[in-house]
Formats: sequence, structure tokens, C-alpha cells
Amino acid sequence: MDPGLNQLLKWSIENSEAPRSDPTSTTDNKAERPDWPAGRPLNPDSLRSLMGGPSDADLMKESIAAIRSSEVSVKDKLVAFDNFEQLIENIDNANNMEALGLWMPLVSQLENEEADMRRMAAWCLGTAVQNNVKAQERLLAVGAIPKLIHMASEDTNDAVRKKSMYALSSEIRNYQPGLDEAIKALPKKLKPDGAVDAGNMEAVDRIMAGLRQECKT
Repeated sequence: MDPGLNQLLKWSIENSEAPRSDPTSTTDNKAERPDWPAGRPLNPDSLRSLMGGPSDADLMKESIAAIRSSEVSVKDKLVAFDNFEQLIENIDNANNMEALGLWMPLVSQLENEEADMRRMAAWCLGTAVQNNVKAQERLLAVGAIPKLIHMASEDTNDAVRKKSMYALSSEIRNYQPGLDEAIKALPKKLKPDGAVDAGNMEAVDRIMAGLRQECKT
């Protein structure tokens, strides 16, 4: 059963008033039974299932399909990117990217010849991993960290470099494996002396400041 419809079924059961009292009574059943569980609100996906609309998962897949399509203009692809970025601000949607097979298609856009496409790809990655360990793990697993380091230091477009920095900063904070991988990929002159704790924000800030300064040279 569709997860949204499944939740809808649970919601309808929880919010039913059975067993019902005398239908002619003016007394509120729930007032008579304070031990009844309070009804839970439906999430947006369940409501869309009820109304026949697309789920967030459907919208995410459609956005990535538009981004990858050769028949969609760059302008419309950027709209699709913007929609996708807003969807994955929701941590559940960001965590659903793996199940939907969207990580690699998104990461591949880091190599797009259009600067705006690279910028939006980095932006989406940064949004997905921010304060989200599960997504940080996926970004590491798909090998995107060295690509982001290269973009942050070498891309010719300033906006692309800034969004690459944003994605890196979100990836390495409080996630030690991500920080360790980033340090490996840093230019030699930017590598810190000794180990760095991903929970040490001042140390992480120094690494990012060094990379940021490198971008300006």
C-alpha cells in the first residue's frame, strides 16, 4: 500500500468516534472519554494521496527528470532545481533521496558545462546534508567531496565557488568522516597540521577560511 494512503487509513481509524453514543445525544463523545487518543494531523503527502495529487517523492523525481532532460531549457531546469531544493529542506525528503536513486543524478550536475547548473547542484547538496548525518554519509559515499573541493578552489564562476563552499561547510561540520575526506582532498598548502575534530567549529572555520582565501588568489 502507498505509505501516504496507509497513514490516511491510520488517521481515519484514530479519528473515528466509534463506539458511538446515542445519535440523539448532545453530549460530546470525546468529552465523556478523556482517555481517547488525540487525533494526529495528516502530513502533506497523505493529503495529496487523498486528493489524487503527486507526493513529495513524485515531485522530487519529476524535478530531477527535468534537470536531466535534453528537451528542457536551462531556464526551466533552474526552476526545477529551485523546486527540488525547497523540497529537500524537509529532512525526511532529503533522507528519501537514496531510496529514490537521486544522489548520483544530482552529483553528476556538478560537472555540467552551465555554471548555473553547477551552482544549483552544489546548493542542493548543501541543503540536503545540513545538520543531517544520514545525508552527510551519502554525500561521502558517492564521492562528491573531492569534486566540491575542486569546484571551491578552481571553478571560474564566483557563485559556483560560493555554493561549493556552502556544501562543504555543511558536510564537514560535526561529521568526522566527511571532514577527514575533505582534508585529504585539500591542496597541500591548506592541509592543517595534525588531526582536526569535526566538532571543533573554530578549527573547521579555519579550514574553510583558508579555502575561501585560496579562491580569491
